[in-house]
Amino acid sequence: MLRVAVVGSGPSGVYAAQSLVQQSVVPDVRVHILDRLPCPYGLVRYGVAPDHEKIKSLQNNLRSVLEDERIDFLGNIEVGAHGLTPARLLELYHAVVYCVGAARDRRLGIPGEDLPGSHSATDFVSWYSAHPDAVTGGFPLGGPSAVVIGVGNVAVDVARILARGADELRPTDVPEPALEALAASGVREVHMVGRRGPSGAKFTTKELRELGALPGADVLVEPADLALETAYADPEAVPAVVRRNLMVVREWADRRPTGRARRIHVRFFLRPVEVLERGGRAAGVRFERTAPDGRGGVRGTGAYEDIEAQLVLRAVGYRGVPTDGLPFDTDRGIVPNAAGRVLRGGVPSPGEYVAGWIKRGPTGVIGTNRPCAKETVTSLLEDAARLAARPVAADPVAELRAAGHRPVAWPGWLAIESAEEALGRTLGRRSVKIADWQGLLTAADGAD
Repeated sequence: MLRVAVVGSGPSGVYAAQSLVQQSVVPDVRVHILDRLPCPYGLVRYGVAPDHEKIKSLQNNLRSVLEDERIDFLGNIEVGAHGLTPARLLELYHAVVYCVGAARDRRLGIPGEDLPGSHSATDFVSWYSAHPDAVTGGFPLGGPSAVVIGVGNVAVDVARILARGADELRPTDVPEPALEALAASGVREVHMVGRRGPSGAKFTTKELRELGALPGADVLVEPADLALETAYADPEAVPAVVRRNLMVVREWADRRPTGRARRIHVRFFLRPVEVLERGGRAAGVRFERTAPDGRGGVRGTGAYEDIEAQLVLRAVGYRGVPTDGLPFDTDRGIVPNAAGRVLRGGVPSPGEYVAGWIKRGPTGVIGTNRPCAKETVTSLLEDAARLAARPVAADPVAELRAAGHRPVAWPGWLAIESAEEALGRTLGRRSVKIADWQGLLTAADGAD
């Protein structure tokens, strides 16, 4: 028997486990999926906006994998806590696949970034997704204006949630405190700002069209912001997704306000240089106007524009976080690897592998993790004969419990689901997420 631990239960980790049990090279594989949280699914549960029901339904596909009898989910297990180091994991399992993602947001590196009222979009997403580590009550939604810095899908999600009415979010699983705060929100103007033109933006056309279809918000684009977009000159020279995005943005530039309750301003060729301060809090953002530099980037023009805002959210990408005991490339924000094999000093480390964002960086969509995980598992299977010859613990779960861990197994997660459905019924809603550690663990204990 080949025992494998997969650290992380998001799409990357689940796809890795699926590849391991569906292959025919090694006939007998058992997989334990370890996660720091008591709940599975990673960013599908805690990163996908609550109004994206179709994407969130991917949980059903992940669930079918986790219900395989050769796979065990073990939540509430943190690598690095209670002595559970990478070295210890290799005493418990023949191989370990780290699928820990990229948990930290990228910073802007500008003055005022840490003022009260200036936050990462990651924190905002965690708040409305009921992540148990999320900050609570720290987002100033009473003011009339918000700035979202970034033009990727996370920025679009954040702008859309800020512009949605509470009645539109009530049928979702958004936690009750976030729903109440959004219902009382005074934000009426949302500015989503990028330093490049629309051809350099990272959003998808589907996300853009969803933004433009909000019933209570006008989406507006400044025609002057598009004047510098060189892709318009030869649209056939750019990828199809860019052409579609350009078409949507140009449609918006022709729109005029219709008097809806909120307005979303999509801005381009503006680079943030400072978060402005008033009374010790964020009061807006100063941007420098940019222009194409002729080499695929942008240059500053020396012209500036201030946008007033009481809430500033940066959505400029994610970055991997080091795991104690694993090597880490600080420049790229990944664990150094070759086809998924962890490299220590440039040499593959027996039994250690990576997949997903911690392997390749925060690129691609959810489906990109499937071939990435398959490549890693292929490497692992090539090493399987040597790995299986090494003695490991007969019962890793017993060893974990003896070390003070309280694993939440699959029945515990099902108990959390049931508790969230019950919470929804008491609030006259569908299933509502439990947003705190104690509540999650107490619900999980109901399975015992």
